[in-house]
Amino acid sequence: MKVTKEDLQNVAVLSRLAIAEDQEEKYLGQLDKILTYMDNLSALDTTDVKPTTYALPMQNVFREDVVKESLDREAALANAPLKEDGYFKVPKVLED
Repeated sequence: MKVTKEDLQNVAVLSRLAIAEDQEEKYLGQLDKILTYMDNLSALDTTDVKPTTYALPMQNVFREDVVKESLDREAALANAPLKEDGYFKVPKVLED
């Protein structure tokens, strides 16, 4: 696949990149190599290959939902900058 300067400039505009003129040839070569490699991959037979979402097998990463004693109210409020009647007090954010 041959990539043109117009292709490169279009990609640069879409990705909001500024490419200096003296760097265009370098990036044209790199982009051409990448697209040629991707084109080679399209020639592979993938009829019996199942589509995957993750490269590694996924497993449940959540802990067991076990009932246990929670944090004491005084310990939870110990570092609160403002507290009132056993609750966190926060500045008003909505106007009346």
